[in-house]
Amino acid sequence: MKLRSLTVDELTIDDERSFRHVSLYADLKQVLQRDGYRFRVPDVEASWDRVVFLNLTFWNQSEQGDLIASEHIAADVVAHVAWHHLAHRALAPTSAGAPPTAEALLLAEAIASAFDLYLVGRLLGHAPNAEFLATQVPAMADAAEAAGLSDAGFEALLAGVSADPERAFEDLRALLFDVTTALRPCDSMARAAEILAGFDAHRFAPLLHHYELSNWILSTRASGSSPAPDPIARAADAALRSAPVALDLLEQRWVRPPAPLPLGARNTDAAAPEP
Repeated sequence: MKLRSLTVDELTIDDERSFRHVSLYADLKQVLQRDGYRFRVPDVEASWDRVVFLNLTFWNQSEQGDLIASEHIAADVVAHVAWHHLAHRALAPTSAGAPPTAEALLLAEAIASAFDLYLVGRLLGHAPNAEFLATQVPAMADAAEAAGLSDAGFEALLAGVSADPERAFEDLRALLFDVTTALRPCDSMARAAEILAGFDAHRFAPLLHHYELSNWILSTRASGSSPAPDPIARAADAALRSAPVALDLLEQRWVRPPAPLPLGARNTDAAAPEP
């Protein structure tokens, strides 16, 4: 299987009409266009399972870019890839050639994954027939049910997300970052279970296993990433928590400029220092 290298403009984006009212989606797509981001596509038909395996197991940001199954890509995947691309640039280690730290990788994945929930909230009232909702909502419902949330509880959770998608984004982003950074150094199952139980009261705790956090943790452990605290990632995390609207801060500092800028107190109401 040989791999072709294609830009986003050379791909067919499925379900994009459902996102036409989400201006931030268009901005994220433009980031990939502006930076000439390239996807890798097999030159012969490949199974989805094989593509997912290769992408998750051997993905390397420095080699641009994500492997996709065909010349078709879902609109939500475009946004997900753009967030990873922006995070890689904004959270890069200060030492030239050093790999991203574990905390930088976990923060990037938390942002990209929480944006999926934001999209759910934005699309529920505007594009209820979106393909994205047809796949995401049942998968979330399955995870919530397995976690013990009732159907009524899940409906209430979705109603809250739809009422304030921006708040839902930040609440989930912070939760994902807190859980994964706490679990990564664990050396015992008992301690990991204790940590997970400590987050049970969070409104999005029933969705945690939807995000397959074991892949995040195992990936950072296997990648050679530094497990030490990362001041750049931590300052970015603190700035997002302190911002009136975290997504607005990301848009101002990462999405709009030609190159991502540090997240911090300057030009925001956040209390975190500049990294």
